[in-house]
Amino acid sequence: MAEKNGAPLDIGSTYRLQSGHDIPVMGFGVYQTPAADCEDLVHHAISVGYRHVDSARAYRNEAGCARGIAPGSPAKRVPRSALFFTTKVHPRAMSYASARADVEATLAGCPELEGYVDLYLLHAPYGGMQARLGAWQALVEAVGEGKVRSIGVSNYGVHHLEELEAYMEGRKQRGEEGGMLSVNQVELHPWLARDDVVRWCRDRGVVLEAYSPLVRATRNDDPLLVPLSKKHNKTTAQILLRWSLQKGFVPLPKTVSKARIEENANVFDFELDADDMAKLDTGSYEPCTWDPTVSRD
Repeated sequence: MAEKNGAPLDIGSTYRLQSGHDIPVMGFGVYQTPAADCEDLVHHAISVGYRHVDSARAYRNEAGCARGIAPGSPAKRVPRSALFFTTKVHPRAMSYASARADVEATLAGCPELEGYVDLYLLHAPYGGMQARLGAWQALVEAVGEGKVRSIGVSNYGVHHLEELEAYMEGRKQRGEEGGMLSVNQVELHPWLARDDVVRWCRDRGVVLEAYSPLVRATRNDDPLLVPLSKKHNKTTAQILLRWSLQKGFVPLPKTVSKARIEENANVFDFELDADDMAKLDTGSYEPCTWDPTVSRD
C-alpha cells in the first residue's frame, strides 16, 4: 500500500503541510456541482469517511458545502476541527483587494466554518505579476489574522512558482512576512504527470493536489486501465485514484453520484505494483480541461 511513515494509508490519513497543519490524503471535489445539491452530497461524503471538501469562489457552492459539514447538520458527529475545507480566490478578478474581499465573503457566507478556512488557494495565475503577488499577500495577511490556516496556489507552472518563491524570499530578507506555500493544486493523472511541476514542489516540501484525477471519465475504457481493472477487481476510476495516492498526491475526485462517492473512497485495500505503475507512465501531456500552468501574462 502507499504508506505514510511506514503505515498503510487509509481515508483518515493526513499529510503534514509546511504550515504545520494536516491535510487529508483525499478530498471530495465539487466543481460544477449545483449549490442546491452540495449539502446532501458533502454530508454523504463525510458519512463514508471523507474529511476534506474542495470548493472555490468561482464554483458558487461554498455555502452548500459548508452546510454539509455543519455541526447542526446530520454530520454533527464529526467536529469542525476534524474537517478540512478548501476554497479559492476567484481566478478572473485577481488583486490584493479582491482576495481580501473573497476571504471575507467566504467566512460571511459560511458561518458553519466557525471563523476559519483550512486552505485558501489562488485559483489560477491570471492577471499579471502584480495581481498575483497582491492576491498572495492578502492570503498571507488572512493567515496572520487567523481567518485562514494554510495557503497555496492552483494551476501554477514552474515559472509562476519561481516568481512566487522570489517574492517570498525577498520579503523574508527584508524582515517582512511573505507567507508559506503549502499546496499547488493542478490537473494530474497518467496522461498529465507534470514531472517538472512535481519535481519543483517535492524539492520544496509543497504538497501536490490532483484535480481531474479521473480524467473527467474520458479514459474509463482506456486499454491501459482495463487490464489493471481486471487484475485488481477494481473499477478504472479506482485504478486512477490508487495511481494518484501512490504518487503521493492528494486526489480530489468529483462526482454527484452517492454510489461513486462510496466507490472512490474504496481504494485503500489494494496496491498497484511497480509493473502496474510503469505501465501508467505514459510520458504524455494531454490536459482534459484548461491549462493555466502555461500562461505567460
